Amino acid sequence: MDNFALEILDYAVIIGYFVILSGVGYVVGKVEKHKSDDYFLAGRSLPWYVVGTSQVASNISSEQFIGVMGSAFIYGICAAIFSWGNIGSFTLLIWIFIPFLLASKVFTIPEFLERRFSNSMRQFFAIVSIVANITAFLATVLYIGGIVVTEIVDFGIPNTILPLVDAGGTPHVIEWNLLVAIIILGIVSGIWAIYGGLRSVAWTDFITLIVMLLGGFSLTWLGLKWLSGDVDSVVQGWNIMIEKNQATAGKWLEAASKHADQINGFPGSGSTARLSLIQPNTHSFTPWVSLILITFSISLWYNVINQFMIQRVLGAKDMWHARMGMVLAGFIKIFIPFILVIPGLILFAAKPELLLTDWEMVNETSDKVYVILLKSFVPAGLVGLFLAALFGAIQSTVNSVLNSTSTIYTMDIYKRMINPEVSEKRLIRIGVKSSVLVLFLSIFIGYGITYYKSENIFIYIQSLYAFFAPPFAAVFLLGIVSRRINAKGAMVSVVCGLIFGIMLNFYASEYLMNWAGGMGLVSVANFLDPDHLPWTRPFLNQASITWVLCMVLCIVMSLLTAPPKPEQVTNDLTINWKKLNIFNGLGDKWYKSVLLWWLLFVGIIVYLIWVFQ
Repeated sequence: MDNFALEILDYAVIIGYFVILSGVGYVVGKVEKHKSDDYFLAGRSLPWYVVGTSQVASNISSEQFIGVMGSAFIYGICAAIFSWGNIGSFTLLIWIFIPFLLASKVFTIPEFLERRFSNSMRQFFAIVSIVANITAFLATVLYIGGIVVTEIVDFGIPNTILPLVDAGGTPHVIEWNLLVAIIILGIVSGIWAIYGGLRSVAWTDFITLIVMLLGGFSLTWLGLKWLSGDVDSVVQGWNIMIEKNQATAGKWLEAASKHADQINGFPGSGSTARLSLIQPNTHSFTPWVSLILITFSISLWYNVINQFMIQRVLGAKDMWHARMGMVLAGFIKIFIPFILVIPGLILFAAKPELLLTDWEMVNETSDKVYVILLKSFVPAGLVGLFLAALFGAIQSTVNSVLNSTSTIYTMDIYKRMINPEVSEKRLIRIGVKSSVLVLFLSIFIGYGITYYKSENIFIYIQSLYAFFAPPFAAVFLLGIVSRRINAKGAMVSVVCGLIFGIMLNFYASEYLMNWAGGMGLVSVANFLDPDHLPWTRPFLNQASITWVLCMVLCIVMSLLTAPPKPEQVTNDLTINWKKLNIFNGLGDKWYKSVLLWWLLFVGIIVYLIWVFQ
């Protein structure tokens, strides 16, 4: 695709956005930081509206803007489950986990795991979290952001062909324009996390989310009007979008059927049900069985024990602000599919022929849906708003992950293992230095994704979560609800779970089968053929299988060994089922009631899921 021809107004909007963002980041970040929690947890002073907006802004990054739209373009409305499906983990966080996390006064989730289990569990989770943050969050966010920037700006740097080839004989190429774009994005996006810590991150997220929502809803509005043609009606455009995505005739049926075998996971499946949240259990993206367990296998890890998401909760003023912040985040999540999923359905309705190419090309196209839509109908002068929304999404996540990663390294590795007597001032300096190091590692790993990513970027990221999430989600949940779970059971569960997850992925892929066939081990290759068990292919099913195994292992090993020490199962660390300690901080007036607003949020989500069942 040709590069954008940006107008003066576009540049003015983009520059204005960064000026406002920089002003906010500087003002709130210049507060003198005497203690480590001033830098890492904003002095535990965040109000509910900043907690909620920052949580969503950190979640919606370039892989969401680009990846979810691309997934909706390929698979349909089922991509919305990654927003609406948060109802389960948000509910658990609001009612079960927030009381314990705030009462424990911890800086990090690894610190909480040490108090509940052991130092070994703390160090293991800290290391895995740092690896996950760099590879599954920062690197992928910068990669897809760089892809978009190179579609907009040509830096004029010629590529270099290396004397290396991949398995298919294709030579490796250093795409210098992409590398430069990733470096620029990384530095510009990470500056406020390095300068001001969580306080700057959270308040700049508040501004960023407003821009993202404005840009997202505008894109959907203009897209529906574009789809309606000469009628120029949003309602007519909506009706056309629904009709075409039913894919019952013409090129829309042909497009929906073209890759149905790969999407549905079995041959001869016909076309895909693009307007249904409920898909076959072999569906490569959202198999229906795993939609039940996704709350516990991935979503609980992502929203509850993932440091870069939970850090806003740990930095809240008090329990009411933490809980109401997550209720606000839930309400915002209701609307996210209307700005991320609907545009993908619009493009399918307008240009179904883009799905009639080979599967590899379809995945390439899916990562460019946002750019295609901008070039198709956004008038000159408004492109700047949509680019500001995308850059804001990148900036918010990079800032958040940088801050949380430096927090984990500083508090769980440096202070715990290297220098326990370190001063508060020194801790802040270590946090700054580690942020810089993590940023540059992520930049170069992000560029490396060019050489090994083969699917839609959102699916690529979610498949990484399937490795990291289930073991820790299982032991964290069991550790909160049961006082009999001990450190030995937890450690065996997470180690075996990670190993099993890798083995399951290799079983469900063709690599191991092809290797066995190449070695002449025909019977082994036949046994490893994933076609014999097609439901093991989808990454969500793999995550669910691993989670169940980890739950069983943790329970069995804990029962076979000595119970935990009394100080590891206090009321601040586990649920006291005789005296539930979860009813504080619910609001002192009816209009501040966490229960009231949570019930409304849940009711709307349940209704939407029922409509699109």
